[in-house]
Amino acid sequence: MEFRKKGLPISEAKQIDMVGYLSAIGFEPDKVRGVDYWYRSPLRTENTPSFKINRTLNRWYDHGIGKGGNLVDFGILFFECTVAELLKKLDDGFSFQAPVVGLPKINGEKENWISIIGDYMLSSPALLNYLGQRRIPTDIAGIYCRDIRYEMGGRKYFGIGFRNDLGGWEIRSPYFKGSSSPKAPTTFKNSSEEVMVFEGFMDFLSFISLHKNIPFKSYDYIVLNSISFFEKQRIFLESHERVRLYLDNDKAGKNCTAYALSLDNKYTDDSTLYKYHKDLNDFLASFGRPPDML
Repeated sequence: MEFRKKGLPISEAKQIDMVGYLSAIGFEPDKVRGVDYWYRSPLRTENTPSFKINRTLNRWYDHGIGKGGNLVDFGILFFECTVAELLKKLDDGFSFQAPVVGLPKINGEKENWISIIGDYMLSSPALLNYLGQRRIPTDIAGIYCRDIRYEMGGRKYFGIGFRNDLGGWEIRSPYFKGSSSPKAPTTFKNSSEEVMVFEGFMDFLSFISLHKNIPFKSYDYIVLNSISFFEKQRIFLESHERVRLYLDNDKAGKNCTAYALSLDNKYTDDSTLYKYHKDLNDFLASFGRPPDML
């Protein structure tokens, strides 16, 4: 078939999980009822969700326009393209990037390395939609993040990039969490007596979003980018009069917080702000969710 030569086989495209695919391009369900996932239509502007995906059938239906079908039917409407163009883009893994299932972990093998192709101003609609889902204002994200284009395993991808102190990148998208070498924390030094400590950059951006009326230079900041860097950063942290911890509410984060509190009374646990959430960004993202989504 021509499609098999020029793009993803149409039979494979139809098998892509639609809930995962919509998440990849920046759309999350407003509510879930059994196997039915309800969205505010990606195909038009609306306030009340009327776009449904039946996950068992892996098919969608937009009640507002009276149309439905499989992922291919959706893609040609959403991207205003031909079937061949959609299949080619799905296979290329770029602009119409499909959800990546079973990506190999970065373990040092050359074929699994992340190679950065370029970084650009944040402008991708999919990435901006993802930031919106996480309740991160675009103007704040634009100061600290870039639109990263990278290659892994011979395929090209894109994501939100956050640079560390050694020039490596933390990369996030709706379907991928990873980093390029070298791995390191990211610090912002403003000669403050207080330092704010975060595990990941989404939590850092959440803090800035929640405190946007406070001058940025009021504090020093460190994004560990991995909890494993905490011990190596103690000299920097303990050079401050106060170290405020905004670590995750999982086992690793709680253990690190407990360890830090046992070291010195200059450490404080500020995770009480989001004690019912997994991390600070989850707390921020919960604002405005319908009650049944909390």
